[in-house]
Amino acid sequence: MKWTESDIALFEKEKEYVDTAVLPLVPISMTSSLKTTVSMGEYISIISSELERQLKGRLLLLPAFTYLSSEEQETTKNRLKKVEEELKLGGIQHIISLTADVNWKQVEDQVSSALLWMPAIPLEHMDEQYKMETVSAQVKQVLQFVTNTWQSNINS
Repeated sequence: MKWTESDIALFEKEKEYVDTAVLPLVPISMTSSLKTTVSMGEYISIISSELERQLKGRLLLLPAFTYLSSEEQETTKNRLKKVEEELKLGGIQHIISLTADVNWKQVEDQVSSALLWMPAIPLEHMDEQYKMETVSAQVKQVLQFVTNTWQSNINS
């Protein structure tokens, strides 16, 4: 389910079955490494959308959590923690944050969401079929992670 009026209406009806949210973490910078920063955001958006498509009705894809690349990491982390708290209050049990920004690895143990870091693969010059195969392979790994998260919840 996406963060749209129609999907949220369905989410409210089926809330007991939707316990997982995907939160793309997307940096913004107009001053340094512009192309790399944009590439990271685009890659994570594509992966997130495909994940939502494959697990529609089982997870909620949130709008991207954007932050300035130049922002203090402590500030960014604290803003993310507030979002996580809001989601938990709303009944979300599993929060999966997707990012291509390696800096998140430094605070991974300080946030409650499961942080998945994936290095951005530059898709710009790939032929369409190879691009889809690459994205599909990444999504398959994320799907496995999500499934394992659900399984560990059942077993605990």
